[in-house]
Amino acid sequence: MTRIKKWAYAGLSIFALLQMNACSSKNAFLSSSVVPAARGYVKVKKDDNENYQIHLDVDYLAESSRLTPPRDTYVVWMETNHEQAKNIGQINNNKHSASKNMKASFDTVSSADPIRIFITAEDDAATSYPGSPVVLTTGKIKG
Repeated sequence: MTRIKKWAYAGLSIFALLQMNACSSKNAFLSSSVVPAARGYVKVKKDDNENYQIHLDVDYLAESSRLTPPRDTYVVWMETNHEQAKNIGQINNNKHSASKNMKASFDTVSSADPIRIFITAEDDAATSYPGSPVVLTTGKIKG
């Protein structure tokens, strides 16, 4: 292989890596006083259709029924530059759906660019407004 071909392959590899990093971000949840052992991250990736794929993984998230006061479910919220907080779904985190390591995950797609993702414990998964306290939150999502 000639030197020029080697440099061309190296350049293409660097370009591909930069493209992948420019289109996705991984943001850790901040420490929680509500569920101190819980930790995880949110990954946001812009797809070919200009939508945002949102994926989150959380470890050591206690069953919502074990909180004080007990709740029925965890709800995932998204803030954008245009909206305060939007319910984007629920995490089914109970002894039947969560693994033995108390792992939970969530996936959705949004046409809006999220600037913050947070989780609350709620009695109604269809609620329109987040309750308190916030169980987990990201800081501002790096885009």
